[in-house]
Amino acid sequence: MFISGFTIIRNAVINDYPVVEAIRSILPVVDEMVVSVGDSDDDTEGLIRSIDSPKIRIVHSVWDPALKTNGTVLAVETDKAFRQISPAADWAFYIQADEVVHEQYHAAIRAAAEQHLPDKRVEGLLFNYTHFYGTFDYVGDSRRWYAREVRIIRNDADIRSYKDAQGFRRANGDKLRVKPANASVYHYGWVKNPQQMLTKMKNLGRFWDGDKSPDEHPLAAADVFNFDDYDSLELFRGTHPAVMQPRVARQNWQVQIDVSKKRFDKPKYRLLYWVEKLTGKRFFEFRNFRLL
Repeated sequence: MFISGFTIIRNAVINDYPVVEAIRSILPVVDEMVVSVGDSDDDTEGLIRSIDSPKIRIVHSVWDPALKTNGTVLAVETDKAFRQISPAADWAFYIQADEVVHEQYHAAIRAAAEQHLPDKRVEGLLFNYTHFYGTFDYVGDSRRWYAREVRIIRNDADIRSYKDAQGFRRANGDKLRVKPANASVYHYGWVKNPQQMLTKMKNLGRFWDGDKSPDEHPLAAADVFNFDDYDSLELFRGTHPAVMQPRVARQNWQVQIDVSKKRFDKPKYRLLYWVEKLTGKRFFEFRNFRLL
C-alpha cells in the first residue's frame, strides 16, 4: 500500500499557519508528501524546506487572482496538488495548513487504509474533527463546526475538491462513499493572537469577497479580532499532538471565555444542541459524504 500526502500553502509566514506541524503530523503515515507552494510574499518555501524530510516533494503554483469568490481558488489549488501525487499511490491524504493529526491515530489510519484498500466501493476515509477557538484551551461544540469530513481519498482522477476545499466529491457532484478512519483532525485555524487573527481574516477575505475593496471588508476598521463571535464552546480536556507542543508553549496571549454562556441566535439551534448533548447524535446535519 502506498499513501501520498498532499497540501497547499501560500504566505504561511505572514499568516502564521501551523503548516510545518500539519505536514510533520502525517509524515509517519504517508510514503510521500507533496507540498504545493503558491506564489507568496514571504519565505514560505524556505519554511517548508526547513522540515528536511526525504518524503517531501515541493511543487510550485500561481494562484489565479480571478478566482476571488467563495474560496473557489482553494479548491482549484487543491485539485492541482492532487494531480501531482505519485501515480503509484493507492490513497491520497489531504491535510490543510491549519490541521494537525495527533500521533495517537497514526496506527489506526494506516490500519483503516489497509483494511478498505481491496474494497473498491470505499472511495475515501472519514475523519472526526476537533475545532479550537481563541486559544488552545477552547473547542467548538455546536453545529456551527462541522463534525466530520473526508481527508483520505482514492487516487482517482474523477475525484474533485468541493467548494472551498472543505472536502471532496466526484466530478459529477456525487458524494463519496466512505468508511471511518477511526481518527480525528485537530483544526487550529481559529487559534492566533487577536492581531494575527485579524491579519489572517483580512488576507483570506480576498478569496471570498470577489471584487470588493479592502475598505469594504467587515473587519476593515478593526484593530484586533474580537473572539466573541461564537455560540457555544467547551474546555479542551485532551492532549495536543506532540508536533504542536512547542507552538502551544509559545502562546503569549489570553482570551477569557465563559463556556457556560451559550449564544444561539435561534431557539431551534439551542434545542438541537441540547439534544446532541443528551443523545450523542447530531440530527439533520449536513453530510458531504455517504457513509457505508
